[in-house]
Amino acid sequence: MLIARKSVLSVLPVFVAALMLWGCNDTLDSVVDKKLPDNVKNKVEQPLPDSILTQMAALNMDRNSPIAIRIFKEEGVLEIWKEKRDGKFAKIADYQICAWSGRLGPKEKEGDRQAPEGFYELTPANLNPYSKYYLAINTGFPNRYDSVNGFTGTNLMIHGACSSSGCYSMTDAQILEIYAFARDAFRGGQQTVQLEAFPFRMTAENMARHHFSPHYPFWQMLKAGYDQFEITQRPPEVAVCSRRYVFNEKAAPGHGFNPNAACPPMSMSPQLTAAVAAYNSAYERDYAKAMKTYAKKVWYDPTEAERKALVADLRKGHDPAFAPTGSALKAGKLLDLADVADPAHPTLHGGAGHGGADGGAAAPQTMIASVATGGKTSRIGPTNPGVDPSNPASPAGVDPSETAMMSLPATGPVPPANPNSIGAPSTMTAFDAPPQQVAAKPFWKFWSR
Repeated sequence: MLIARKSVLSVLPVFVAALMLWGCNDTLDSVVDKKLPDNVKNKVEQPLPDSILTQMAALNMDRNSPIAIRIFKEEGVLEIWKEKRDGKFAKIADYQICAWSGRLGPKEKEGDRQAPEGFYELTPANLNPYSKYYLAINTGFPNRYDSVNGFTGTNLMIHGACSSSGCYSMTDAQILEIYAFARDAFRGGQQTVQLEAFPFRMTAENMARHHFSPHYPFWQMLKAGYDQFEITQRPPEVAVCSRRYVFNEKAAPGHGFNPNAACPPMSMSPQLTAAVAAYNSAYERDYAKAMKTYAKKVWYDPTEAERKALVADLRKGHDPAFAPTGSALKAGKLLDLADVADPAHPTLHGGAGHGGADGGAAAPQTMIASVATGGKTSRIGPTNPGVDPSNPASPAGVDPSETAMMSLPATGPVPPANPNSIGAPSTMTAFDAPPQQVAAKPFWKFWSR
C-alpha cells in the first residue's frame, strides 16, 4: 500500500461538504492549546520546529522524505516514523494522544464510538486545513478490510481540540506538527502515507495479557504487519484477500488480490520469510514465558468514562469541549480468572462490561472466544451476514465532509521509487508521471544490509 512517490501535481481546493452524524464532525470550535507557538501566522504552512529539523539531519533524513504514522491506543501514543537515506525508517517524534474514545478493539459500526484499528492509506486529499478542530487528517476509515467485513463509520480522524467521538484527538500544538510532517512528505513526492493503528504494542507480554479478549484473533492478524515493520524498519506492503489483511505477499503471475475472494497463490521473499520465522521463534519463547504469569489472569479493559475520571482535573480552566481521556493502562486492572464470570467481557464490582451507557464502546457484533496455547490461536474472521461474497467490495473513498484538498507544490527532490508500493488506492488524487522511472530494488535489500 505504501509510499509510491511521484511528482505532486497541485490539486484544486475543495470546500468541506455537509457534516455527517456520529463521526468527528466539525461542530465544535477549536480549543486553543496554550502551548501553541506564538509565531503561527498560517497553521497550514507552519514549518516544523528547528529542534526537529536538527534531529532529522542527525538521523540522516531529508526534510521531505516519506513518513509513516503509528498509533498505540492503550499506551496513548502517536508516533511519526521517517525514512532515512538508507531506505529504513526511524522514529522522529512521538506524541501523547489527548483523547480517544471507546475501548480497545476495531471500529465496527457507525455510532459505536470506537477509534479505528488497522492499516490505512493517507493521501493529500485526507488533509483538511479547514477543520474546526484546528487541523485534521482523515484516517481513511473504512478501508478495504473494513468495507468487505461490513464495518461502517464516517469522519474518523486525527485532529486537534482534544475532543473525540471515534477519533484520535491531539492538542492543537501536536496536530500542528503532525500535519506539517505529512504536508512536507507529500510535497517531497510521497503518494500515500501508511497509518498503522494498533490496540497496544504487540509484544509477547501484551498479547499474553490480552489473550482472553474477543478481539484476540483480529489482533493476531494485525500483529503480522506489526512484526514485519519491526523486522524491516519499513512499513509493510498491505493487501486484503479472503476478507483479511496480508503483508508483503506477492500474488502469483496472472493473479491479484480481491478483498471478497479467496487469497491467490502468493509468496513472500525468501529473505523476509526466514527473518519472520526467526522473529516468531523468539516471540513464541517470550509468549510461553509471559503465559506463566497471565494464564489465570484476565485484563479488565477500562471504559472511556473510567479513563476520563483519571484526568478530570485537567479540564479545569479549559473550554467545555476540551475532553482528555486518561491512560487505559492506569485505569485497567488485572483480575483473577477465578473471580470472573465471563473472561471475554470482564466487569468490575458488577459494573458495566463492554457497552452500555458508561461511555464505553458498544458490544462488538462478533464475539469471538479465543483459547490461546503457546501464543497460537486459530484465525477467525468476523462474521458478516450482510456481505454478499459474490459482489467484490469496492475500496472505500474519503468522506467529503472531513476532506479538503490543498495545493502541494513540490519543493524538494522526489525520493526514489519505493519497491513496496501496491499502486494507488481509490482515494488517490491526480499525480504527474515521474520524470524518470527508477528501477525498484528488491524489498529485502532495504533491510538486510
